[in-house]
Amino acid sequence: MPIFIRPATKEDEAALSKICLETSDAGESGRDLHNYPSLPGEVYALPYVNVSDCVWGFVLVDKPTETSPPSDESVVGYTLGALDSRAFEAATAQAWWPPLKAKYAGGSLTTPQPTETDKKYIKSIMDFPPASEAQIAFSPAHLHIDILESHQRKGWGKRLIGTAIRHLKEKGLKAVWLGMDPRNKAAALFYERLGFHMFDGAPQAVLGITVEEWENKWENGNH
Repeated sequence: MPIFIRPATKEDEAALSKICLETSDAGESGRDLHNYPSLPGEVYALPYVNVSDCVWGFVLVDKPTETSPPSDESVVGYTLGALDSRAFEAATAQAWWPPLKAKYAGGSLTTPQPTETDKKYIKSIMDFPPASEAQIAFSPAHLHIDILESHQRKGWGKRLIGTAIRHLKEKGLKAVWLGMDPRNKAAALFYERLGFHMFDGAPQAVLGITVEEWENKWENGNH
């Protein structure tokens, strides 16, 4: 089956939300943890195809055959991020979080009741934590990456991140960071293998890599 990477668009919303949910519990499906299963995507995926020009994204697409129509394509992974995390925080504060705050306002959710996991995401919507100064000092850019289990451990994660880093370089960025669930040991090993590392002042489970480090490890013949 042909698999390829293309820029993410707003039309990918449903797939992005599904992938985010299916990987939200430390890399495993979080579907059984939610009465409001749209929450993970609303917090960590959908803003990147809805807010200002500071965002970017790429999706991993699988289709049955080379000649299959676009309607038969399946989005099976993504990397999403912001060129400028402070601009992203400002844009989401203005245009993304307000309608979600109204949607999930205290007392408005009664049937069904939010689960404890739902409540954690709702807390983020109500007061999304900004990036630390150390994160911004390392790079204004950040990324997320998630891939469905069916397409993991096949080299696509590295290709997605490579695509993202080349895009960031074209935009003049010299590094990027990400946050991960510290429970997700497989992700920690994946990022370590790719060359991500802790940096000065980084909060727990925040890792970064410079464009130069990535190129030296993966694009200068050192594979």
